[in-house]
Amino acid sequence: MPEPGERAPSFEGVDQNGRKVRLSDFLGSPLALYFYPEDDTPLCTKQACNLRDNFGMLRKAGINVVGVSPDDVDAHRGFREKFDLPFTLIADPQKKIMGAYGTWGEKNMYGNIVMGTKRTTFLIDGDGTILHVFRRPKTGKHAEEILAKFNALAQR
Repeated sequence: MPEPGERAPSFEGVDQNGRKVRLSDFLGSPLALYFYPEDDTPLCTKQACNLRDNFGMLRKAGINVVGVSPDDVDAHRGFREKFDLPFTLIADPQKKIMGAYGTWGEKNMYGNIVMGTKRTTFLIDGDGTILHVFRRPKTGKHAEEILAKFNALAQR
């Protein structure tokens, strides 16, 4: 998993509309690249809706938001429409982007070791450098923690 201070791995994926999305599309402004397990599940929906509800504050700070999960384009389109999500969702069924970011692998789920997506968010600056890694984001207050960390780092 890449660490703060390292270059964010470049990626290319397909969004909910079938359009190509690259890390380079976001150069020049900060990006919250968040990895989540599955569309339309309770915690993933809670996290996405928190980001939606606070999207205006994130954008006011200049932060773009992009979600990545192993779901396909159709699932992302339905999830985005159902919850009126204003940000891009990238389909990564082959787990290439998740592999590059170290967010696919063994995790402990209810006492069992399973393979899956490790809920993680990378805060990336406009030059493509990782500023912070949220390894266990607070799904119901994720936008607030992104803003707080971004503002704290900006004051340095």
